[in-house]
Amino acid sequence: MSRICQITGKKRMIGNNRSRALNATKRKFLPNIQNHRFWIPEKKQFIKLRLSAHGIRCINKNGIESIIKKMHNKK
Repeated sequence: MSRICQITGKKRMIGNNRSRALNATKRKFLPNIQNHRFWIPEKKQFIKLRLSAHGIRCINKNGIESIIKKMHNKK
């Protein structure tokens, strides 16, 4: 599976490792993706999401219901 947050859309970035001699070699910056299960009281069921740590904080702040509504409005 790809490492993309389902809420924020964060994905891997590509950059360079820099040695002390400033040689550049390619590397990947991976987001902190977590599998998390959320309880939806309206539907009385759990949903499973792959989220970044920032996405989990957004849900904690705004609530899962409002985030799901925003996701449906984007489509």
